[in-house]
Amino acid sequence: MPLRLGVVGAGGFADFVLGAAAGLDDLVVAAVVDRDPERARDLADRHGAAVADDVDALLRTVDVVLVATTPDSHAELATRAVRAGRHVLCEKPLATSAADALDVVAEAEQAGVVVTVDHVLRHNPLLAAVVRLRDEVLGPVRRFAYENDAADEGLGPDHWFWDTDASGGILLEHAVHALDAAHWLLGSRPTHAQATGVRRPTPHGDLDGLLDVVSVTTAHPGGALATHTHSFTHADRCERQWLRLDHGAAQTVVHGWIPVTAEVDLWTDDDGVATVQRLAADPAALFAVGHIDVAALPAAGIEVEVQRDAGAPGARARGADLSLPHRVHLTLDLGGEDAKQQVYAAAVRSAVADLLHCVRTGDRPVVDVTDAAAAVIVAAGATRALETGTTVSLLLPPPPQLAPPT
Repeated sequence: MPLRLGVVGAGGFADFVLGAAAGLDDLVVAAVVDRDPERARDLADRHGAAVADDVDALLRTVDVVLVATTPDSHAELATRAVRAGRHVLCEKPLATSAADALDVVAEAEQAGVVVTVDHVLRHNPLLAAVVRLRDEVLGPVRRFAYENDAADEGLGPDHWFWDTDASGGILLEHAVHALDAAHWLLGSRPTHAQATGVRRPTPHGDLDGLLDVVSVTTAHPGGALATHTHSFTHADRCERQWLRLDHGAAQTVVHGWIPVTAEVDLWTDDDGVATVQRLAADPAALFAVGHIDVAALPAAGIEVEVQRDAGAPGARARGADLSLPHRVHLTLDLGGEDAKQQVYAAAVRSAVADLLHCVRTGDRPVVDVTDAAAAVIVAAGATRALETGTTVSLLLPPPPQLAPPT
């Protein structure tokens, strides 16, 4: 019998999730609730669901809950669902405070239910490929640099995004995506955070308008650093995002908020060249992640260019002797900018399918509730660092048993 899904919050995100998840055999949309009854009725009618009178009524009739409200209510709604014995897919962030995030973790563990969060980058095939390349040939990430020039064209001054009581602020509402991705790509959770930010000029030229640019640096075990800069200052058509990973003898540059292309520049030896060629020969295996059908993506592929003996064999870095005679350039492509919406929808569908799978099997989800809580704790710590101008120590829950992306 399919699992019955209840939707709390009938806005655009809920509609997108339901569209992405349409056709999953093990799911039926059963009920919708929203503060606006007309909006709830519109979404329910389009997906063949009933409109619930309130959240409690919805919880009595469903197995799984999608929390798709503003961030300030995420922890409360997730906790109510968990206490009712329901499994949860929550829009990010899991909570707007570290304490609330940890409370959700404790409630989920006590209830024995699955709670996962829409950290879609963990379901991105291109980033999964980077993780495999990191483990087999590129080496650990030493520095992580994320630049997000996001649009504010649709975010008027009265939008809830700017209300820190509702959103938690830029770091909690938005940066949690990149913070969580850093934890995955670096293979560790950070120990300390620093942050700074600037406000937009007012019409009088004073810099005391909305806080719309923030930058965070986190220190990770083993000496890795991650920097995250987020600005909501651009026109829609001028948005741009990129991620740079420094592996020492290699560099990875990923393009797009939803990653669709990446370039890898690697100096290596004969074994490294052979490893790259072996991985590139099986794109489906290299890109595999979650429950995504890589073959259904429009143009997932890999190009490899090898320049043998491009430099003298011997090299040194950080006091160590290296053998790096060959230069390798890789292009990873999921179909370019035109494929962005399809890749995004595939990642969201994968998150829903993963939740259903874990409910049935007891497996750990791709995004465990402790992963989501860790992102909140780092974002909250970075927010405190921003407010106080100090370096903040981060007390994070231990990670779940980690496994390669599948």
